[in-house]
Amino acid sequence: MDELLKPVSRPRSFKTSRTIVALILREMQTTYGRNAGGYLWAILNPVGALAMFVLVIAVGLRIRTPGLGTNFPLFYATGYLPLQLTLTTISKVAGSLNYSKPLLNYPGVQYTDAIIARFVLNFITQCVVGVIIFVGIHVLWDLNTIRNLPAIVASFVLAAFVGLGIGVLNCFLFSVSSMWQSTWGILTRPLFLLSCIFFIFEDVPSQYQDGLWWNPLIHVVGLMRRGFYATYEAPYVSIVYLVSVSLICMTLGLLFLNRFHLSILNR
Repeated sequence: MDELLKPVSRPRSFKTSRTIVALILREMQTTYGRNAGGYLWAILNPVGALAMFVLVIAVGLRIRTPGLGTNFPLFYATGYLPLQLTLTTISKVAGSLNYSKPLLNYPGVQYTDAIIARFVLNFITQCVVGVIIFVGIHVLWDLNTIRNLPAIVASFVLAAFVGLGIGVLNCFLFSVSSMWQSTWGILTRPLFLLSCIFFIFEDVPSQYQDGLWWNPLIHVVGLMRRGFYATYEAPYVSIVYLVSVSLICMTLGLLFLNRFHLSILNR
């Protein structure tokens, strides 16, 4: 009798982590191809785009005096990379349900697995891009900066965390409203000019600083520049604000997704 009551098989251990890894590998294959060259191109593409932009701005327009230091490529990269990490994270996470919709009908795959998988893959990719760009700039221009590693790491982590929080909320909103998806694309276009990529926050006229301060990207950019410029303190940066924005958006997004994700998947 005891033999008959034994389960056919034991439950798999680490089920969630295995599902997430499988989803990451699936996205790498479908997005970048089955060989390493496809993923390598995903890393080199933003590196090449940034290099071309720096060449046009610094050489073509002869911009020699950035807001901090004397090297424009480094100044621009410290602004561009946190912006790029945040926006790509929002985009990837927001599209998680639609991207993995066929797999979410399986009982072993949760919508949170799809979100985590896309977040982790994008974070790793953007961090590798950042390391390549910063190392390349220091080698090519023979820079010897005094780096504040905790500030640099904090900028990357908080940029990704803000992107995750807003991305989770948009994951729900994009699924229920195509109009919001189009509106979001319009709203985010000015961020390239409003996130202190080409200038520092202190150079903004005082009457505009209070409004600009509410842009979370201002803070992650300030943290990154604090990490590469030893004399730049960036006192306006608020880690509490960044964490609060992310947690509020993430909590709202998860509440709505937990309540409505089944109806979204069955649409």
